[in-house]
Amino acid sequence: MARLSNKRMYVGFVWNCPAELRLLLTALLFLCSIATVLQFLPSRLSLPPSHLLLCISSPPPPQPLQEDQILDGGIVKRAFNPYGATAYTFIHMGTYRGGLNTFAIIGLASKPLHVFGKPRYQCEWINDSNQSITTSGYKILPDWGYGRVYTVVVVNCTFSEPVGIKGSGGRLILHASTAGGGDRDVDTTDRIEALREAPGSLNASIFTSPPRYDYLYCGSPLYGNLSPQRVREWMAYHVKLFGENSHFVIHDAGGVHSDVLEVLKPWMEKGYVTLQDIREQERFDGYYHNQFLVVNDCLHRYRFMAKWMFFFDVDEFIYVSPKNTMESLLDTLSGYTQFTIEQMTMSNKLCLAADAGNFERKWGLEKLVYRDVKRGVRRDRKYAVQPRNVFATGVHLSQNFAGKKQYKTDHRIKYFHYHGTIALRQEPCRELVNTTELTFEGTPYVLDENLRAAAASVKRFELITIGSRLQQTRQ
Repeated sequence: MARLSNKRMYVGFVWNCPAELRLLLTALLFLCSIATVLQFLPSRLSLPPSHLLLCISSPPPPQPLQEDQILDGGIVKRAFNPYGATAYTFIHMGTYRGGLNTFAIIGLASKPLHVFGKPRYQCEWINDSNQSITTSGYKILPDWGYGRVYTVVVVNCTFSEPVGIKGSGGRLILHASTAGGGDRDVDTTDRIEALREAPGSLNASIFTSPPRYDYLYCGSPLYGNLSPQRVREWMAYHVKLFGENSHFVIHDAGGVHSDVLEVLKPWMEKGYVTLQDIREQERFDGYYHNQFLVVNDCLHRYRFMAKWMFFFDVDEFIYVSPKNTMESLLDTLSGYTQFTIEQMTMSNKLCLAADAGNFERKWGLEKLVYRDVKRGVRRDRKYAVQPRNVFATGVHLSQNFAGKKQYKTDHRIKYFHYHGTIALRQEPCRELVNTTELTFEGTPYVLDENLRAAAASVKRFELITIGSRLQQTRQ
């Protein structure tokens, strides 16, 4: 009876309030009721707080509509009314520590904003006591102007003192301001939580300890209808070349279909491969499946986990002269932060006539044995770096690093490029010849059997390492 009386008293109090207060109290009662109901919903039906806030928050007030005006002297002052938005200020992919007081934030940003404007970045670290320290963010644009709607941005945040080092955790906030870019009358700032470190999660020894891997491969985005057999050959060859203490990071932009995944699985189970699904980046119009974004994220994500980091593609095979091993070669290059690797362009059609009738049993690196020797042609290079000294990177080399570079390796290391074969789902041998030199379609070629000679040992290595599970792999 007393409980019923209390309810009547509360309802009567609310109803006797002024209309504005009555509306506010009713709204609060409604929200509390929703919160109570949500507690009893199954977890799979519950809404994240951000979605709930989106439902109850009001949109920003519209800007007053501007109209044309007639000024003194009959001058017509025209009005301009903006609507919508053409590109995001910042699209965050990853944030990684570079030390006790420094971080790298990797993302995409509006290209016109950076080409024609002067956007600003401010970094803020907030500790567990809600105390903060700020610093200006230094931006690097590593994609050489190739970006489309979006360009790649690496923001370096270096504070004047170590942050979060006592195991207390903290948050890194990026304040991204347009600084009037796009509309000089508007300086909008987005507050982005770039990193949240849980208490006790920082392992500071990683910055000074020997790296886990000798060699780490950062792959460009894989897309299209890739040949499982070509991927199979590439994986077995390079795991053998780089050895047990190596790792391969593969980025799936739509190219790792079910047959390719079956080829990668044995190496994933052995701990050689990490596969990352990056298909969501296709929403944002950057250069070549956001290739520069992906390699920069890989650089900073694994920066302290590898002594050397390699950047090349899955239709390219690294080759070290038989007079060297990978270890002995890189020992001679240990004084350099970066070295480049020269390209050997291979025909994707020409094969030996002697192999006719035996093509199905041979791998692509056995069959495609004619090398392009045209002179005066600029050929792309690929490269390797010691990542701890690199701040941002590109597709063919890095321009943002500390230390020396070596662009002449005297043919001790090179890569064979089989352009157009990785997405070829049929027999690549379309022209059979029986000579050591020829000119085909206006290009001179010579017979080069370096990788052909290595094929047998690579096949044995694959069989010993992962068994026979890939023997029936299709083109």
